[in-house]
Amino acid sequence: MTTLHTSPATPGPAARPADTAPLAVDPAAARAAMVAELEEKHGLRPGPVRDALLALPREVLMPQAYVRRSAPGEDPPRWDLLDWSAPEDRSELLGLLYGGGSVLVQHDGEPLLGRARGTRSGASITSMSTVMGLTASLLEELELCSGQRVLDVGTGAGVTAAVACEVCGDRGVVTLDRDRHLTDSAAVRLADLGFRPQVVCGSGEQGVPGLEFDRVFVSYAMQRVPTALVEQLAPGGRLLVHITSASPSWPGLAVVERTSDGRIAAELRAVEFAHRAGHSMKRIWLNEDFRKRINAEPGTWTQRSMLAPPADADRGLWLAADHLLGGLVRDFGVEHLVIGAPDCGSWLRVEPVGHRRWNVTTRGPRNIWMELQDLKARWQAAGSPSRYRLHVGPDGGQRAASACGLLSWPLPALRPINEGSAT
Repeated sequence: MTTLHTSPATPGPAARPADTAPLAVDPAAARAAMVAELEEKHGLRPGPVRDALLALPREVLMPQAYVRRSAPGEDPPRWDLLDWSAPEDRSELLGLLYGGGSVLVQHDGEPLLGRARGTRSGASITSMSTVMGLTASLLEELELCSGQRVLDVGTGAGVTAAVACEVCGDRGVVTLDRDRHLTDSAAVRLADLGFRPQVVCGSGEQGVPGLEFDRVFVSYAMQRVPTALVEQLAPGGRLLVHITSASPSWPGLAVVERTSDGRIAAELRAVEFAHRAGHSMKRIWLNEDFRKRINAEPGTWTQRSMLAPPADADRGLWLAADHLLGGLVRDFGVEHLVIGAPDCGSWLRVEPVGHRRWNVTTRGPRNIWMELQDLKARWQAAGSPSRYRLHVGPDGGQRAASACGLLSWPLPALRPINEGSAT
């Protein structure tokens, strides 16, 4: 989350390349370098996912991609659509495709087939291929192997579907997206690679009724695990989906498995990064004005505290805070702990001032500091978990709970969400 607490709508601005002789373009070398970086920085292991990434020519799957040209805050924003068929674009496009970051593939919901290269302005990027480190780690988590039936929810640029086809065989792969333009493009590009999976335009939350899958991969974050996808898991099957509240700050990864005798076993893991939220899912943010006020205003009160703030590594606590405290967003762009509650204007600022001493400043109707300290005590009493059991009831109810049961919360009832498109 894409950055990925969630992925931002666009990356930072990129400078237009100078008018110099084009650099040598070697896709095979670029693929090898990308995979080497995934091994070094993200722990990619030898195996079918690594082999598939080495074999996948991303310039065939994504022959066009956007690069942002506007500066932060510039209105309207501007992007250039680069095209592999234009020799002058290839060097820069190669860097985007194999640099490991998000690849921007769709602007303002446009069709992807038949686009002319050039500049777009205004509106926003509406689909992107997810940061490769996140995608690779999740694909490894799936433990893909030949002959598996795979449902890829959120087709996007088709990266996940392509890897699944390479590893499992395309006859067992179904890729699904709400956006007809994305599914139309993916069908063509996957065929260009020699893959012909079933490509479906429809609701990701509903999956593909009547079919069973050994692996289900959802490439956007949701508020809860869709019951239909759980029902479509075959015995021995596994489903992965990121779970978040309206806040983008502290996501979880739901890992759902159906045992050989048909029972469901699931857990919710606290994670650092996640996919972007699904299309039209409510999100809350700290806007620029709110962030400036938090860092500049004196607050209602400041106290010197010997109580340490929760550590960044206490991800299980932050995951619980996301659901049990609610409405909080962290500013990860500053060195010290800064949290705001956009709905009511409350905020917290914690700054170290010496050995085991912190200045704690708060403002607004919520005392976020005390909320966090109370929850920290509950979390420690529960054994400081980083993973929670996820109970998925036959009636559709879902609840996360620590192993001892001392810390728990329900996932919200399903509300209509239009699917996003990430990979």
